[in-house]
Parts: sequence; C-alpha cells; structure tokens
Amino acid sequence: MFAYYFELALRSLKRSRGLTLLMVLAIGFGVAASMTTYSVFRAVSGDPIPWKSSKLFVPQIDMWGPKARDPNGEPPDAMDYTDAMALMRAHRARYQSAMYQISPSVVPADASKHPINVSGHAVFSEFFPMVDVPFKYGAGWTADDDTQRSAVVVISSKLNDKLFGGENSVGRTLDIEGKDYRVVGVTDHWNPQPRFFDVVNTGGFTDGAEDVFLPFNRAIDVGMPNNGNTNCNEVPKESGFVGLQHSSCVWMAYMVQLDDAAAVQAYREYLDGYARDQQKAGRFGWAPNNRLRDVPAWLDAEHVVPSDTKVSLLVALGLLVVCLVNTAGLLLAKFLRRSSEIGVRRALGAQRSAIYAQFLTEAAIVGLAGGVLGLLLTGVGVASVGWVMPKDIASLARLDVSLLAITLLVAVVATMLAGLYPTFRASRVQPAWQLKSN
Repeated sequence: MFAYYFELALRSLKRSRGLTLLMVLAIGFGVAASMTTYSVFRAVSGDPIPWKSSKLFVPQIDMWGPKARDPNGEPPDAMDYTDAMALMRAHRARYQSAMYQISPSVVPADASKHPINVSGHAVFSEFFPMVDVPFKYGAGWTADDDTQRSAVVVISSKLNDKLFGGENSVGRTLDIEGKDYRVVGVTDHWNPQPRFFDVVNTGGFTDGAEDVFLPFNRAIDVGMPNNGNTNCNEVPKESGFVGLQHSSCVWMAYMVQLDDAAAVQAYREYLDGYARDQQKAGRFGWAPNNRLRDVPAWLDAEHVVPSDTKVSLLVALGLLVVCLVNTAGLLLAKFLRRSSEIGVRRALGAQRSAIYAQFLTEAAIVGLAGGVLGLLLTGVGVASVGWVMPKDIASLARLDVSLLAITLLVAVVATMLAGLYPTFRASRVQPAWQLKSN
C-alpha cells in the first residue's frame, strides 16, 4: 500500500513542479540554517569529559572579600599562589593539581633549526590521571618527581613528530629555556574542547593543543613566568615573578577529583574550615564565601558557551519555523486544489485514514528532498562558519554522520508536522458537495 501512495505522491509532485520546488527550497534553507548553527552550538556546549565531569570539581576561595565580589557575590574564579599551595599541601581530594599556563622556548637538537615557542601548563603529577590524559608513549611523572622538582617533561605527539620524527622519545633529552629535561611521556591526540581544566586562561576554547607539561614546582623554581591571565585587587608589593607568588593576585587554575557525594561534602567543609582559619589568622576579614562546582556547573558559571551562539541558534530555529509555516501554506493550497479528486476517492469508499496516508507520504517526500538540499547547504554553512564566528570556535563545527542523520530526520519530521493541518483539511472534504459542484 505504501508503494501505491508513494507513486501517487510522485505523480502529484510532478504535476506541480514549481510549487514542489518552492517547498523543497523552503525546507532546505530552513533546515540548513538551523543545522549549521546547531553544529556550532553542539560543539561549544558539549561535555568535554562526560565519563568523569561529575567527579571533577573547581574550588573557589574568596581571598579578596565583599568589595571585590561580582554582583552575584561570586569570589575570584582563579587562585593566588598562597591558597593553591595550601590546598595542595592539605591533599584532601583523591587527585588535585594547581596549574598555570606557560609558553617556553624549545631548542631543537639540530643546531640548524630555530627555537620553537610552545604552549602548555605547569601541573602536578596527579593532573594526568585526574583528567585522563591519553599517552602514546610513556606516562606522566611521579609524585617523587614533584617533590624532587625533577627536570622531566611530557610533550604532545605533535611536538614529538616535529622534534623526534614521531619515534618513541621517552628517555631522550629536550632543551627547554636552556635547561635539559628528560621526556617521560608523549600524549596521544588530546585537545579537549572546551578546555575544562583551565577555563580562566583559555576562555574555554583554544585552537592549539597543549605542547608541553612541566612539573609545577620545577617551573616555579626556574622562574618560568605565567603566560595566562593575572588579576589583582591591589598592586603587588614586590616586582617580578617572585612578587606575583607573594601577592594576592589570582593567576592559577585548580582542579580536584572527588569520587562521591561524601567526598564532595567533606571537601566543602574543608574549604570552609580553611577560610575560617584564615579569618582567625587575620588574613580574611569576612565569613567564608567559597564555591565548589563540578565541570558542567563550572562551564556554565564561566559562560563558556558564547551568548551570540545561543542567539544565533534561536534565530535559526525561528527561520525554520517560518519556512515550515510557508510550506504548510503551500501544501494547503496544493491539497485543496485537488478537492474534486479527494471527493471522488471518498465517494468510492476511501477512508479518511487513506487520505491521511496519501498526503502525509507526499509531505514526507517533500521533506526528504528538502533534507537532501539541506545537507548540501549545511555542508556549505559549516565550511563558512569561520566568516562570522571566532576561528577557535568555528574550527569546532563538524559535519559528521550524526549531524547528517539529524538533518534528514528534522527535515522529514518537520515537513510531516507542517503537513498535518493541510492533510486534516483535505480529509474533511465532503464527497457529496464535490460531486454536485462538478
């Protein structure tokens, strides 16, 4: 029976090619606009570590007091050196790491090559198991390396390709800022977006992967400067990188892993107890005002998803609705032009369900054709996102199998929904009146 309705639908669409083309164009453009913006929204709002994001938390400590809080009463979104080191020494979570952004120069062994400026982070050893960094060769360094301030380094596979031709470089030496570091690990392809472990310094997105990871204490000892953001509520009393460490300026990200609700509650109590101790010591003159958010809540609090992306998605969905309304109007006009045909079929015994099946099949074919056109236009749209969006965000938009399937599904389902009212009107045609009028 479906083949019969399919054949009837094709004949009907061929009889009015102009009207059919208009409907396909309306659906195609509407679906393409919505799917293109959805591809960007999906990329920037996705969970970068879904299997673990509910166990990773970002603590915030109010070290500046009420005058420096934002209108919502939020404390600073980064940490100063004093509090970060205090939390590291307390070691109240399963894993924890303070971190700051670095940008050292790497000197290739080949003297004919120029030094390379790379980006990365100074972290503690627990950073690697905490955020599940994948390794191609070797592994991260050990807690003893943290304590001993060992000259070790983890590099990216991209940097490994550039410096060592992609070979296993574990155990080899790398010259960083004039000092030798032993390679202990090479990360596999790893570039999580949003950059959940350091939103403050990256804004959530960056188009480059992490090239190097150095031990935090080692980086501090050799005076490797912070390449990220630094915010101060007062001028540091001392100058330079050492002065930054002694100041109340915030410039470090911090993350902990807490495996269950009891661990989360215990860590909250620890943070409040730490703040009260600072209050008793005279460092804080206010009651504890801490925060402890998991990764999804943290990304939301930091407004990682650009507001213009949400607006663009809403506008595109609005355009799709307008296109569907126009399509519904065109389908209504097309179906009612065939009232005499419907009247004859009804007079010969056709049920209303048969009228529904015939005309919804016709709407589905229009939706499928519009979906195919929408796929082509979505491909063009995704390739052109960089013209209107920042490059680091535009580069995240992908045209993959799931997006292709969603595009076709949205086109067909939306067109069938748009065809419901025209089909309802067509099924209500009175056979007797149509036969009399003809």
